[in-house]
Amino acid sequence: MLDGEVVVITGVGPGLGSKLAVRAAAEGAKVVMAARSEDVMARTEKDIVAAGGEAIGVPCDVRRPEDVARLARSAVDRFGTITGLVNSAFGHPGFHDLLDTPEKAIRGSMDIILHGALGVTREVVPHMKAAGRGSIVTIGTMATRKPSRGEGGYALAKAAMSTATRYLALELGEHGIRANQAVLGWLDGPGVRFYLRMTADSRGVTEQDVYDEIASRNPLGRIPTDDACTGAVLFLLSRGASEITGATLDVNGGEHMPV
Repeated sequence: MLDGEVVVITGVGPGLGSKLAVRAAAEGAKVVMAARSEDVMARTEKDIVAAGGEAIGVPCDVRRPEDVARLARSAVDRFGTITGLVNSAFGHPGFHDLLDTPEKAIRGSMDIILHGALGVTREVVPHMKAAGRGSIVTIGTMATRKPSRGEGGYALAKAAMSTATRYLALELGEHGIRANQAVLGWLDGPGVRFYLRMTADSRGVTEQDVYDEIASRNPLGRIPTDDACTGAVLFLLSRGASEITGATLDVNGGEHMPV
């Protein structure tokens, strides 16, 4: 699916980010991982290389222009170009009502999700232009579709990035560069597993009870796993999606069905 592509993935942690990196490499991409923590990237790079793929991990705080510049430079120095970008780095300002969320926390979330993603995009787009093609995929959230108490500060930043994605699609299309968004909902990975344990303990029920309650909201009757959701993101990166830009793809088990 991704033969010949060089894909940068930000926010590579133990959940979706590392799964995207492994799957992208398995589909033929050369993968450049970015994250503040090096531990997960090191393990993921080892797994990819052991399976015959190619990947590098670059320590990067997307809020720091010098880190972002080094990320793009490392990708091009190693693989010669950049043709794909997944903006998945995020920071959550904490679970509070919106007006109770500290302004500093909201700005911090914006700095990572919006300004950080735009900074990375600015660095990689010249290389995409030189290649004559490129695909940018932003990871969105159901919190912008269905307001959930305590998610306001996080949803604001993601909604801003959603709008930015459509403008990128409009402005970069003439260069053969596409921009799309995959909106994820509940994602069965480390974060949700922690939530299931915490909620089960506080309510005196089993983790399966909490899981079943959440899963019942989806027509598919399950919480999508982070691994299963990678396919939709990689499709948007691929040339199989060559005529798709400015689109929002819901990858949430049918919890939200746009009209």
